[in-house]
Amino acid sequence: MTATLTLTPHPASGLPDGLGGRASEDAPALVAVAHGSRDPAALRTVTALLARVRAARPGLRVELGHIEIDEPALADTLGALNHGDGAVLVPLLFGRGYHVQHDIPRALAGAPHLRTALAAPLGPHPLLAAALHDRLLEAGWNGLARTGPAAVVLASAGSRAPESADSMERVAHQLSERLGGGTPVVPAYASAAGPTVPEAVRALRARGHRRIALASCFTAPGHFAARCAAVAPGIAAAPIGAHPALARLVLHRYDEARAAAPVRA
Repeated sequence: MTATLTLTPHPASGLPDGLGGRASEDAPALVAVAHGSRDPAALRTVTALLARVRAARPGLRVELGHIEIDEPALADTLGALNHGDGAVLVPLLFGRGYHVQHDIPRALAGAPHLRTALAAPLGPHPLLAAALHDRLLEAGWNGLARTGPAAVVLASAGSRAPESADSMERVAHQLSERLGGGTPVVPAYASAAGPTVPEAVRALRARGHRRIALASCFTAPGHFAARCAAVAPGIAAAPIGAHPALARLVLHRYDEARAAAPVRA
C-alpha cells in the first residue's frame, strides 16, 4: 500500500521533517540517477550521498545509475533488477532539462520488465536552498556579508529547456530568502544557457555590487563545477555533495512519486 507523505516543519529549521523511518517490505527500489563525470571525486560524492539516504530509510533498496561516463550505467542498473520489481527513479539533477525529459524516459522504455515511476528533479525546494546556504556559510559567506551588501551568483550546469531555467530562477529566489531576503541571487550557467558566471558577475557589478560569492548548484564535483568555481570573483562554495538536506530531499522526491501514482508497468 502506498501512503501519502505528509511533511511538517522541523521546529528548529522550519524545513520539512518526517523523511526517515524503515521502508516497508513491498517498497519499490529507489534508483538515483546521476549524470556522471570524469572527475573521480564525483562518484565518491554520490556514493556518500546515497549512504546517507540508506541510513535515513533502513531497509530501502537504493541503487545508482549514470546517464553517461561513470559506471554503473542507468540501463545496466535497471537491467539488473528482477522482472516485475518496482523502481522509482530519482534524478540527482536540479531542473527539467534534456536528461530528465529524454534520456531517463528512454532508459525506462528499455526496461519494460519493471514497474516504474519517475520522480521530479531535486529543484526547486526549500531543502535545496538550505543545503546551498550551508555550503555558502562553510565557504565564508558571513565574513563577506559583514563587510557590506553582497550578492550571489547561483551556478549550475545549464540547459536549453526553458523549464530548467524556470527551476533555477525559483531556486535563486529561495536561496535569497534563506540569506535574509535582501541579497540578490542571480542564476548563471556553465553551458547551453546564459548568462555565464562572468556575465552574471558583470551584471551585478554594473548594479553596484562589489562583494560577490558563488553558490555551486551541482550534486558533485566535476568539469562544470570546476569551470564555474575557477571564474568566481570571490568565495566559491563547494558543490552540495552528501549534505543531509540533500539526502532528505532525495527521499522526499521518492515519496512524492509514490504518492502521486502507483508504481506501474
